Amino acid sequence: MNITSKGQVTIPLEIRNKYHFDPNTQVEFVEENDRVYLKGLAPAAGTRFSGLRGRADSGMSTEEILALTRSDPEMDSLASQP
Repeated sequence: MNITSKGQVTIPLEIRNKYHFDPNTQVEFVEENDRVYLKGLAPAAGTRFSGLRGRADSGMSTEEILALTRSDPEMDSLASQP
C-alpha cells in the first residue's frame, strides 16, 4: 500500500466493511509500542435517522423514486379534466 503525496491511503474494502468505516466516519491514529493503529471513533450525535442512512431498500429504482417526488396529484387531476 502506498501513501500519496498528500499523506492519503486507501483502506481496503474488506476492512471498511468489517469495521463500518463508512464515508465521513471519524478515525484517529494511535501510536503504541512503535506501531500505529487506526481507530474508529464513536459517531457524533446526529439526527434520529443517522443510524438508518444507507440501509433502506424500497425495491424501487432511483428513477422510480424521483418520478414519485416529481408528480403532483393535484395537477394530474386538473390535466385529466376536459
